[in-house]
Amino acid sequence: MAAVTAAMVKELRQATDAPMMDCKKVLVEADGNMEKATELLKERGMAKAAKKADRVAAEGLVGLKMADDFSKATVVEINSETDFVAQNDAFQNLVLKTTEEVYSTDPSDVAEVMGTEFGTYFTETVAKIGEKIELRRFGTIEVEDDTVAMNGYVHSNNRIAVVIKAKCDSAKTAKGIRDTLKQVAMHASAMKPQVLSYKDFSTEFVESETKGRIEAIKKENEELARLGKTLKHVPTYVSMMQLSDEILAQAEADIKETLKAQNKPEKIWDRIIPGQLARFIDDNTTLDKEQALLDQSYVLDDKLTVAEAVEAAAKKLGGTAEIVDFIRLEVGEGIEKQADDFAAEVAAQMG
Repeated sequence: MAAVTAAMVKELRQATDAPMMDCKKVLVEADGNMEKATELLKERGMAKAAKKADRVAAEGLVGLKMADDFSKATVVEINSETDFVAQNDAFQNLVLKTTEEVYSTDPSDVAEVMGTEFGTYFTETVAKIGEKIELRRFGTIEVEDDTVAMNGYVHSNNRIAVVIKAKCDSAKTAKGIRDTLKQVAMHASAMKPQVLSYKDFSTEFVESETKGRIEAIKKENEELARLGKTLKHVPTYVSMMQLSDEILAQAEADIKETLKAQNKPEKIWDRIIPGQLARFIDDNTTLDKEQALLDQSYVLDDKLTVAEAVEAAAKKLGGTAEIVDFIRLEVGEGIEKQADDFAAEVAAQMG
């Protein structure tokens, strides 16, 4: 049997970042064969990670890589079990390298990434860190030509990343609109849009939201009535998707009937109807304003929607621009976290 020296243990530890005693143990098992000892550590590291498979990884960080010429951008979300590990240098470096890898190789999904040589590196790094860590999702946006603009934003906590893409009339407008797109990315970071436009909602989703929102307002009104406060308007609809030409025509006819009943002179109706019709649309598109980026009230000027704000910014540049795509990733979004008492868990294991 080959002698295992302190120098060999040190070399293996430096190469794998594994605990000293584990390094010594596998070197003895491998009869001093460094390569075999490394493989044993990998196997055991992966086994440790597998034991954590039932854990929920809902903390973590996002990564963003943008081409210097704004022609391509990649965003990545990597999850960890604890925020403590997310602040670890090794974890942050893993996020950086994974973002670079996805940006460079354009994989189709997470499975493709994990099936490569980089996936092996990812797994080995996770084993060293010693906590359940997952590459959850990623997205890449590219521009087709110099008339398409793009910009992005990572929130200061590194838990939210957004990329915005807009089609413009010219290269000049595309270059000039970048600052506005960064502001829109910041807006999206805070306002959490789920889709680009109301047109992206499914019919089933809108129907479900309609019932839920109407019932919620009715219940809220019951409490407001009990307190003697002004009741909220109960809408009939929640999305522009539902407001067909027939429904809008009926709304306009109802407005005219009301004006007639109020004895308003017909000669001033044209000045009143557009505002009241706009109010009808506003009251009946609450879902769009909450979840569709283009229809949200712009945080820097709430008199405009995001779409209108971008249009206005492009007009000042002498051109036109329209947002056509975006990606927003927020760490842990949609993951149901376990309400574990971590201190109690540690105490139980110590006992």
